[in-house]
Amino acid sequence: MAGIDHIFHAGRRGYRQRVHTERPKPLQQSQLQCRTLRSHALTVEEQVLIALRFYACETFYEVIADSMGVHRTTVGEVVTAVSDALARLLDHFVTFPTDGQIAKVKQNFFFLGDMPNTIGVINCTHVHIQAPRQREWEYVNRKGRHSINVQLVGDADLAITNCVVRWPGSVHDARIFRESRLFTEFQTNRPDGVILADSAYPLLPWVMTPFPTANTPSQMRNNNAHGRTRCAIERLNGVLKRRFACLNYLRVELQGACQITLACIVLHNIAVHRRVPLSDIDDPPEPLAPADDLGPPMDFPLNERLSGGARRDAIVCNYF
Repeated sequence: MAGIDHIFHAGRRGYRQRVHTERPKPLQQSQLQCRTLRSHALTVEEQVLIALRFYACETFYEVIADSMGVHRTTVGEVVTAVSDALARLLDHFVTFPTDGQIAKVKQNFFFLGDMPNTIGVINCTHVHIQAPRQREWEYVNRKGRHSINVQLVGDADLAITNCVVRWPGSVHDARIFRESRLFTEFQTNRPDGVILADSAYPLLPWVMTPFPTANTPSQMRNNNAHGRTRCAIERLNGVLKRRFACLNYLRVELQGACQITLACIVLHNIAVHRRVPLSDIDDPPEPLAPADDLGPPMDFPLNERLSGGARRDAIVCNYF
């Protein structure tokens, strides 16, 4: 139970923090107490174990209920309560590197793929869900399945440093990025480094995409280093869904699917920071996913895209 005790009592200890004027309180046992099973109350530990079992298995509530000796309704209520409680901890466990951590983050990325000045890698991943009751068509992605399109930013250690979990599967990756708080913050206050993205994203002074066509050996070396480094986000997506198999298909209502996804992201980062072994799920990196065929929307300022191109050319000139 040491790990459970850490999650529910350690709160912020040992984790990188973003500065907030008001920080949400760490999860307390009182948030999960008094959930009953007939005349017997489930302990907080029992509730957490039920939720963890669900997160780890791509299965139905009934199967979890049978294996844990509780009713199906109880499993649903417990998963909802634990997911909501974990989601409230998002700002404690999912934080972008601070100024004092940037140098180490850049070094780790450089060791990974020889790409300089990198502070993050970004991509979206689809969490498949059952058809929502309202505006169902908005959640049909380009593969014809209902999903939530989840934006993730990660580091070289596969920790998630930023996420957006709310957009329907039909929404373009670039629009999710354009509407995100991360975009707003970094457009105003430029970060000390660049985030790597595929060609579905805009080329900006702080967002580097590969050359569509490498016309010189230097551009080819840049693209190769970009691909090796950006592979971290593909591997992160794979590890997240292997660690929490429920994210392969969530048979719950839409709001519950978002909360479960956030809970799994929090738990993933706890596992990364506590160096939980990945021996059973550490597969080779997945192939880089192709960029969205539709291409990025053109509502990004032209001067920003030109400045991004100039910075990419400078990187090629100075490093490749």
